[in-house]
Amino acid sequence: MDPRLPRRQPHRSPRRPRSAALSLLAAFATVAALLLGVGAPQAAAASSLPCDVYAAAGTPCVAAHSLVRALYSSYSGSLYQVQRASDSATSNIGLLTAGGYANAAAQDSFCSGTTCIITKIYDQSSRHNDLTVEGAGGAGAADVGAPADALPVTVGGHQVYGLEISAGMGYRDNSTSGVAVNGQAEGMYMVTSGTHVNGACCFDYGNAETNNKDTGNGHMDAINFGTECWFSPCYGQGPWVQADLENGLFQSDAGYSKNTSNTGTGPLPFVTALLKNNGQNHFALKYGNAQSGGLTTTYSGGEPTTSGYSPMHQEGAIVLGTGGDNSNGSIGSFFEGVMTSGIPTDAADDAVQADIVSVGYGGATGSTGSLTPGSEISLRATTACCTTDYIRHQNDAAVISSVTSSGSSLDKSDATWIVRRGLASSSCVSFESRNYPGDFLRHYNYKLYRQPMDGTAQFRSDATFCPQTGKSGTGTSFASYNYPTRYLRHYNLNVYIASDGGSNAWDSTTSWSDDVSWAVSSPWAP
Repeated sequence: MDPRLPRRQPHRSPRRPRSAALSLLAAFATVAALLLGVGAPQAAAASSLPCDVYAAAGTPCVAAHSLVRALYSSYSGSLYQVQRASDSATSNIGLLTAGGYANAAAQDSFCSGTTCIITKIYDQSSRHNDLTVEGAGGAGAADVGAPADALPVTVGGHQVYGLEISAGMGYRDNSTSGVAVNGQAEGMYMVTSGTHVNGACCFDYGNAETNNKDTGNGHMDAINFGTECWFSPCYGQGPWVQADLENGLFQSDAGYSKNTSNTGTGPLPFVTALLKNNGQNHFALKYGNAQSGGLTTTYSGGEPTTSGYSPMHQEGAIVLGTGGDNSNGSIGSFFEGVMTSGIPTDAADDAVQADIVSVGYGGATGSTGSLTPGSEISLRATTACCTTDYIRHQNDAAVISSVTSSGSSLDKSDATWIVRRGLASSSCVSFESRNYPGDFLRHYNYKLYRQPMDGTAQFRSDATFCPQTGKSGTGTSFASYNYPTRYLRHYNLNVYIASDGGSNAWDSTTSWSDDVSWAVSSPWAP
């Protein structure tokens, strides 16, 4: 029996990603204006990356973590470490070029024929504040490493992997260098996702306790992203960018939201989440669409009025994916993030956001219309009744519905899938959602759903399908990896794995061969 499906957020129309990011010239202009404003040299390379920008503004990075790219234009070291299940060997995954993007092919080669987890995320700063799998804490048992292949994504035109956190996963460094302590000022941001969230505690990135326990108010200073509303009221359904300052997720000095327009980011595939805190009497929260546009400030004001927060009492550990006491029931996605010494200027934040947008998170893979891994496709029904119908996700379930050129952008995005190497077998395929990064088609009780990859063997098998010549003599049929006599079939507008005859209604022999034959088409989403 398949495991119980995790609870997900209601399906809402995401803002449509724009295919073109800000140009490098625009990023150059923003950075140059920043540098002029702080009296630095009056020019900056268009390749200035987030930690270059913050250093130029006088607030250097003391931690810089990313699985997808360099955060300094000169960085040429490793991004992260993976460990494979077959022999427990490890390998460091680096960059294609200095200042460039992750060499994901090295991971694919090293992990071929087995599975890998992420065991370390390297700090690109000179501080060497590397994150390793978190140990037991006051509120949670020792964590496990995240599956290395759970979050494939296109960044900068390159196929790379992000970090997808499920409950019980997290990373930490309790012995750091240069991170703010005892009321010192700091800033931080992370690029995360609004499509992989929940209301459990606590998907954090930032400053935490050094003993994995709750040591009191003000002993944390971390970005939180999720749908947990700690202090009522919160407006909208979230997810919200909040400050985990220990013993509360704060949207203002009162805890609860004072900003009725802050209803959360919704299911944006890529979100920039930002927190800065002077450690004494002021903190600010911002967010932005990591694919387009600028930053929105949701709060800028005093520290929480409850005792213990002014001044702050940070301890200087770094946490990713859990709360400070290892409360580890949350889920979340992480692509990149930094922490700074001192509070960055708003101009520096804007320049960093411009750089993030210029990268092109979630851009086109560069391949369409085939079952080659990395290709973007749509799957069209071939049964005579339904030749304008495509597999799409709706309220987390797979259905078929008509999609046309005049249809909505949401319909087109929901009906677009990225072909990935089969999660359980490289000779088969898996289908990742185009607009919900890290979510795959998987079967549960014979029905198909869109769900986040959690790394389990069960999920890998349920989300793997093996292509064959279409049973009707046209198109392609897809056999379930773990139920090889069952094929992807549409029946009464839903999608199942179905056999040719059986006790279930969707196993009906009527039009079975047509219903399990699909046309692999060019993707509807741009």
